[in-house]
Amino acid sequence: MKLLSVNLGRPQVVPYTDQPQGVTGIDKRPADGPVRVAAPGPKGVGGSGLAGDTVCELRHHGGDDQAVYAYAREDLDAWEPELGRSLANGRFGENLTTSGLDVSGALVGERWRIGAGVVLEVTSGRIPCRTFQGHLGERGWVKRFTRKGATGAYLRVIEPGEIRAGDPIEIVHRPDHGVTAAMEFRAVTTERELLPRLLAAGAALHPEALAAARKYVAEQGR
Repeated sequence: MKLLSVNLGRPQVVPYTDQPQGVTGIDKRPADGPVRVAAPGPKGVGGSGLAGDTVCELRHHGGDDQAVYAYAREDLDAWEPELGRSLANGRFGENLTTSGLDVSGALVGERWRIGAGVVLEVTSGRIPCRTFQGHLGERGWVKRFTRKGATGAYLRVIEPGEIRAGDPIEIVHRPDHGVTAAMEFRAVTTERELLPRLLAAGAALHPEALAAARKYVAEQGR
């Protein structure tokens, strides 16, 4: 398992985002050298966990529990014949493009060591948005991405440091529940009956998903 690229985005003005100033940092490109990784701060205030990367829509993206977004090269490869084009590393707006790692199947609370010292923890899957659809230029993309369920994973920063392309990735902790990033995604989107099962992941779960699961259970118990 290894890191193929670390991808950073600069702000660009586009016609397909709901961000108030019409800017997005979704167009991410591989960095040439090492990149500093650290917790960015709470959602709504903190942006990306990667130095040099821009999160423009702070209402929905960024913050400590979505500090880093990872996507597997294998899943990009699987999309290529469906879309009829090549997909470069970073094309899905991911910060980390990985090899040999089942990112969507990673467990919430699973921890990865990347390189010498950076440790990241899986929190949730990625919910597609209008900006993602516009960036790819694919009609119906939100529904297609949702249906496929290869969501990638958001991660929080447990131990900061520097990473670079080629760094090894090691899974240093795997929880004993079965809540994956892909399951979390399905639970909060199309299969809400799965929400109670998310509670097994506890505090490792993205706070918004945890709140949704607790609310669902409370409502079902009325």
